[in-house]
Amino acid sequence: MKARYRYRVYPTNKQQTALAQLFGCCRVVWNDALAFCQESYNKGEKYPGENQLQKQFITQAKKTETREWLKEVSSIALQQSVQDLNKAYQNFFKSCQGKRKGKKVKPPRFKKRKSAQSARLTKGGFKIHQQNLKLAKIGKIKIKWTRPLPDEPTSATIIKDSADRYFVSFVVEIN
Repeated sequence: MKARYRYRVYPTNKQQTALAQLFGCCRVVWNDALAFCQESYNKGEKYPGENQLQKQFITQAKKTETREWLKEVSSIALQQSVQDLNKAYQNFFKSCQGKRKGKKVKPPRFKKRKSAQSARLTKGGFKIHQQNLKLAKIGKIKIKWTRPLPDEPTSATIIKDSADRYFVSFVVEIN
């Protein structure tokens, strides 16, 4: 079973700027990939798949002049953004076919630039130290440990809420 453990983090002003850039890049990759998927659907084409989306909207986009600023953030978070979009589409397709329990799931929507933002990182994108959390291409962020983690986390989600507070949410596998 998976459990979430949420802790407050205190980034410096420079780190807040880097986190804002990370949130923005994840949003742009999600929106670009979603627009492409919707365009493909309107043309009557098949869903492109996660690998093609990652190639086109991360790898190839970094090589263009208009999106070369994607190189400045961790590619792990961008890949997770595409994986999350793929999972949202899988849930939508399963819901349409009746293979998913519960309420019908609506198709994925575009992300907006709003006060609450987040970015997800897997094991390669973060390291836990005693007094801080080290994020790829951002550095060590001070963290307030309120309780110990029962095991090694599989992923970390950096969250900024509407009150400009920052949190990290770890996913841990427990029995």
